[in-house]
Amino acid sequence: MKRLETQNLSGPGIAHGFFGRDGGVSEGIYASLNCGPGSKDASEAVAENRRRVAEALAPDIRLFSLSQVHSPIVHTLPAAGFENGQRPEGDAMVTATPGTGLGILTADCAPVLFADPEARVIGAAHAGWKGAHGGVLEATLEAMEKLGALRGRISAVIGPSISQQNYEVGFDFRDRFLEQGLRMRRFFVPSGREGHYLFDLPAYVAHRLTQAGTGTIENLAVCTYPAENGFFSFRRTTHAGEPDYGRQISAIVLTA
Repeated sequence: MKRLETQNLSGPGIAHGFFGRDGGVSEGIYASLNCGPGSKDASEAVAENRRRVAEALAPDIRLFSLSQVHSPIVHTLPAAGFENGQRPEGDAMVTATPGTGLGILTADCAPVLFADPEARVIGAAHAGWKGAHGGVLEATLEAMEKLGALRGRISAVIGPSISQQNYEVGFDFRDRFLEQGLRMRRFFVPSGREGHYLFDLPAYVAHRLTQAGTGTIENLAVCTYPAENGFFSFRRTTHAGEPDYGRQISAIVLTA
């Protein structure tokens, strides 16, 4: 089971992992650790894959995720609406409750895990371009502060996501960002096709975190697009003409 970890999220009583696509039971285009209930994969396979992830993090935890909609909606757990495997709409979660695993599903978007080890508050956010542009990262930091975290003490780590060299966009996409100021040009370079650019999603996410005053920011700089990297990718699936795609999970939990 492929699992990336970082010292910036490590500490007594905290477990985390940015999981890849190997080590599960799914087959075909979902092989093998597909953790996305929103895919057309067999539900029992997804459930087993998620059980394996939870077990890899820590014994006897509950792993939660959301119906992600590219929004700035943040849920503070525990909360109503998460019973019996339900997944409320939203794109980030925070908690100060041990045993509550926060899982973010991605297939090119940026998963961001957060921790303030001193306050014992953690968070997880799904930051595609729309969510990052719409303020999901800032909303996550605010929700963590309400639980006692200090923004300047929070570590945020950007997990595997699509890199700039594989993220081509049109001029209309670029114009959305330039509305925030011409300084946004630094996240785009010409792609070689007229009217198209390459967008640096991880750098934009890091920029938003920096502007928000996050204490420590790390980008794992792992691209999800190349198949040999071992991650699911919506864009790669689209280019290959496949009918659906799996989702990897990035998760964090207070173990005690």
